[in-house]
Amino acid sequence: MENRPYVSWELMNAFLTDAFCAYGVPRDDAALCADVLLESDRRGIESHGCNRFKPIYIDRIVAGIQKPVTEIEILKETPTTVVVDAHDGMGMVASSRTMKMLIEKAKTYGLAMGAIRNSTHYGIAGYWATMATKAGMIGLTGTNARPSIAPTFGVENMLGTNPLTVGLPTDEEFPFMLDCATSITQRGKIEYYARIGKDTPAGMVVGRDGKAMTDSEEILVALNEKRAALAPLGGIGDELAGYKGYGYATVVEILSAALQGGSFLGMLSGIAENGGKKPYHLGHWFLVINPEFFLGLETFRHTAGEILRQLRASQKAPGEDRIYTAGEKEYLIWLERKDKGVPVGEAVQKEILAVRDAKKLPYHFPFED
Repeated sequence: MENRPYVSWELMNAFLTDAFCAYGVPRDDAALCADVLLESDRRGIESHGCNRFKPIYIDRIVAGIQKPVTEIEILKETPTTVVVDAHDGMGMVASSRTMKMLIEKAKTYGLAMGAIRNSTHYGIAGYWATMATKAGMIGLTGTNARPSIAPTFGVENMLGTNPLTVGLPTDEEFPFMLDCATSITQRGKIEYYARIGKDTPAGMVVGRDGKAMTDSEEILVALNEKRAALAPLGGIGDELAGYKGYGYATVVEILSAALQGGSFLGMLSGIAENGGKKPYHLGHWFLVINPEFFLGLETFRHTAGEILRQLRASQKAPGEDRIYTAGEKEYLIWLERKDKGVPVGEAVQKEILAVRDAKKLPYHFPFED
């Protein structure tokens, strides 16, 4: 049962937009950044929603390691490809402009792929795949990140949580959307656990001694100090096929860096040689496929929908009420939240009020009553 107070979508969107503007983000860009964050909360992916507004974006702008104004430079472009330099601006802004270019290219040529270098956190990867599905296309994307995952048989955090995300249009009310990290969990989830005072489940994080760590606050410090690492998808070692998650994380790392000659692995730590903060220089990649260049969008949508319906209609395990397909739970959460608003926990409330008061923004929130 949800016991956190709700803030209307309209109020939270207006506040986030004005807050980004107050820290130097141009208004149109600020509105986009607010929408990306709120889309996370609409889907129930709270590790990437308002929960990250201040610590991941505002604090990095204040620290000078992320630029509020995004200067996008096209390094190379062909009819079906583009390579972009974001110059440490807002990753969400660079990603939106790149995806718009790729969708237009795919309308003409059927396929288009792009890569961004020197970027920053771009929000939930599913936002960019959804841009493709809304245009009747297939969207794939990935990004590297600060080191968190240990390679199979290792204990040192080397790879980022590196999501490998796929969005497919269907004839249902929602697209198929597989948006997940290539680690057992992501750093944002542990940040969320720390905020609500919850331990991280055993088996998700390994210390340098090879043993599981569960104290969420300790884990966040240990990850930065390279005393802990996330297990790859599948788990530690190869008994539960952790090598699969390790392999997929490496694929995303290579595509995120090699296509645009960017930073990778330990270069993405965000920590300078003197121990201070430095820009992350993240890399992202995007692939857009137009089904019209195969047997048509409607054929694709119907076939995809039939596959998903047959999966959900298959025999359920004893005690289970239903089978889900990727993107369905997020759609159901949106139906439940669309008229209620954004649930905001105590820690996020304090951050929102701190930003409001620092910039003297004229907002009052229901949780203050």
